[in-house]
Amino acid sequence: MDLKNIKIKGILCFCLLSFALVSCVDYLEPYPNGNRTTEDIWKYQDMVQGLVGQCYDNMPRNYNDNEGVYMDGASDDVVITSTTNAMVRLATGALPTSQDPFRTYWDRAYRSIYLVNLFLKDRKGYNTRFLVNAHLDSLVKNRLQGEAFALRAWFQWDLLQKFGGKGMDGQLLGFPIVLEPVDIKEETNRTRNTYDQCVQQIIADCDSAYKYLPIAHRDFLVPNVNDRAYAGGRYWGRFDGITTRALKALVYLTWASPRFNPSNNVARWDSAAKNAKLVMDFKQKTDAVSNGFGVTKAMDWFNPNFGGIVFSARYNNGNDAMERMFYPGGFQGNGQVGATQELVDAFPMKNGYPITDSRSLYDPAKPYENRDPRFYATIFHNNAKAMRLNSSSTTPMYTFENWTGAKDSPGPPANSRTNYHIKKMVFMGLNWGDNAINRQPHTKVFIRWENMVFAFAEAANQVEGPNGAKYGLSAKEAMAYIRAKNNTDGGKGFTTDPYLTEIAAAGKVAFYDFIKNERRLEFCFEGQRFYDIRRWTTTLAELNKAVHRPVITRNTDGSFSYKMDEIVESRSYPSAFLPIPFDEMLRMSNLVQNEGWDAWK
Repeated sequence: MDLKNIKIKGILCFCLLSFALVSCVDYLEPYPNGNRTTEDIWKYQDMVQGLVGQCYDNMPRNYNDNEGVYMDGASDDVVITSTTNAMVRLATGALPTSQDPFRTYWDRAYRSIYLVNLFLKDRKGYNTRFLVNAHLDSLVKNRLQGEAFALRAWFQWDLLQKFGGKGMDGQLLGFPIVLEPVDIKEETNRTRNTYDQCVQQIIADCDSAYKYLPIAHRDFLVPNVNDRAYAGGRYWGRFDGITTRALKALVYLTWASPRFNPSNNVARWDSAAKNAKLVMDFKQKTDAVSNGFGVTKAMDWFNPNFGGIVFSARYNNGNDAMERMFYPGGFQGNGQVGATQELVDAFPMKNGYPITDSRSLYDPAKPYENRDPRFYATIFHNNAKAMRLNSSSTTPMYTFENWTGAKDSPGPPANSRTNYHIKKMVFMGLNWGDNAINRQPHTKVFIRWENMVFAFAEAANQVEGPNGAKYGLSAKEAMAYIRAKNNTDGGKGFTTDPYLTEIAAAGKVAFYDFIKNERRLEFCFEGQRFYDIRRWTTTLAELNKAVHRPVITRNTDGSFSYKMDEIVESRSYPSAFLPIPFDEMLRMSNLVQNEGWDAWK
């Protein structure tokens, strides 16, 4: 075939793939002139691979959306500045069917599931010839087959997390399981499978994926250098075997939690602990040797190859979306969200004790002094300094002034409503006033080392308490990893930790509360808090607590007075579960809506 024909064929493949994969209504449609159908996909190996590859593009790439920090705005960690935002309306019980913030996620998940089901159907994807060399071809087809199962598990988990709940008939329900390449936007009338059936399907797909995938995409695990064009580190960011174990740990953890485990089936906790420990062992015994991983290393939000990542989205290069979102108007940001007083109070003091403990030496007149270093790496408070990263200069880029009437206090639409702004995930080398603006890569990390540590600690504590030895590691020892970890702004973790020893000795219940609080600090602004509160509780009380902010007065001598209990937003959830999209309810009469959403039936 001459070069011209090769080019034409390549362009045709690209056009076919692009058209086939962008439709939101019919997931794959015939070629526009009518002389090509979806069967043409199997003639072009690039298009077959595209069925899998497109699913990764369907994943979010940052935290500035309704799956990230705005989701925390529906919890007690964050207040969203715009009172008309859909997540605010969700949290305050005023969400109309026309403003459903989760509608697109239902479509996204089923669109992705359709693509991988097409790949998996009759093993057509696996039986495609991708390369002439039989050995290299096997590397490609096994990886793609494993990824297809893993991606189906991932998007099913996405559906279960968002839309799983208790139906109006009182039964715990998940989502309609679809294992064939069926466009559910067509004339179908699906029913929701039970919650347990959905979990079992996700676990089964994870196990199927594991059979085909390499344990990890690392060059040092591929001894044959010639194989590294089709295996190894170049596939970092795609599913591998260890990621499927991590996903199983997260699924089991939620399934074991009180809201979804009313009989407290301990076997679910045990499965969560075992799978999380497998991932932890891999990171410590394999990645620590050759991938630069270390248990005390601070999370690097701007390095898409950071060793602590288990699974992440494709990154956005040279991006400043988070900085724009978090900084106040005075620092050329949009101040779209702010931390609550409840979250601030959850941070302990620098000696590790909670602020409610008399030994913590907390001073209400100086509430931001002598706090846990994690606090300073996470939240900008009144009079905080934004210091330039890796600079010898003692002059701050910006000083936060949050007292009443000051430039960063509530009121202007580009200022937080809580008198706090967010530092976590902000690159402290970025200043829009610089001649050359230093923007860094940003990515959404779906699963990281800390997710596995917390999953293990929570589950192991439920099985055998804080100090058990069943898994070769106790829940207390796992939490010591978290407390000793360094912070993103150079702060150090705890080298001695008497409070950890004390709270572990207090027993399972006290240690469970400790784990919950530590988890809150670790994953704030990452979109996890709402789901954590929901799975830990069986009523609406925790979700429906009002959230507060400080009122700060600047005194004539330059000191400040703090009143920490002003309500900034009241919450009124009709349900602990999110609604099934209203138009899906209208279209499919067999669907059962989640409890509390009577107007959405």
